[in-house]
Amino acid sequence: MASGFVTFDDVSHAYDGSGNAIEAIDLSIHEGEFVAFVGPSGCGKSTFMKLCTGLQPPTGGTIKVDGEPVTGPLKISGMAFQNANLLPWRTTLDNVLLPLEIVKPYRHQFRKRREEFVDWARKLLKTVGLEGYEDQYPWQLSGGMQQRASICRALIHQPRLLMLDEPFGALDAFTREELWCVLRDLWEAQRFTVVLVTHDLREAAFLADTVYIMSRRPGRVIERRSIEMPRPRALETTYQKPFIDLVQELRAQIGEVRSM
Repeated sequence: MASGFVTFDDVSHAYDGSGNAIEAIDLSIHEGEFVAFVGPSGCGKSTFMKLCTGLQPPTGGTIKVDGEPVTGPLKISGMAFQNANLLPWRTTLDNVLLPLEIVKPYRHQFRKRREEFVDWARKLLKTVGLEGYEDQYPWQLSGGMQQRASICRALIHQPRLLMLDEPFGALDAFTREELWCVLRDLWEAQRFTVVLVTHDLREAAFLADTVYIMSRRPGRVIERRSIEMPRPRALETTYQKPFIDLVQELRAQIGEVRSM
């Protein structure tokens, strides 16, 4: 596990008075790897994300990122959630720029380098198809457009670790698949490390190198599944028999977990 970019060594976490949310987690995620966590509701997937980014400390075990113990919020991580949570009084461009205003070392350079940072944001927005929407406010954007902006905001400070908590769960099926491809292309271009929490098995299998299946609470990793499909992956493969069979296998494993 020492060679991993993110390592969990016998990690457990308990919330006050409610027992362990997760326990005995041992895993290693390599730099540039795209991993997904799936499992029944309440199994601790989101707790894993909070522990990984230092938003909560473990109650047992050790977590390291880039070889260093996680003792507080990580500066090298970006996060996006199911709700885009864009600030309604800021334009799309200003929402994307927000991390550069508050994250070290950029916040001390923001005024001096603002023009350069704006150029970063415009290029990123163009990459996800939001060129021309920089001056729009969140209420003027569709749900899918808001989520694209949210992903840009998570990536603007060039994090080495991107954490995604059900980022497409609130979107319609067509928009969701469209954004899978946006995320795929961003990752292919930059190869940052991604941890995706999702209930969508097709999403996990399409995007990830590795899928971790978690048990019911207290959540444990009960299966690690490598996704052997070659990259880059075309969306059309998700409608072909080998992919469908893979998803069915994952679904069957989740079904076994739910019945335990």
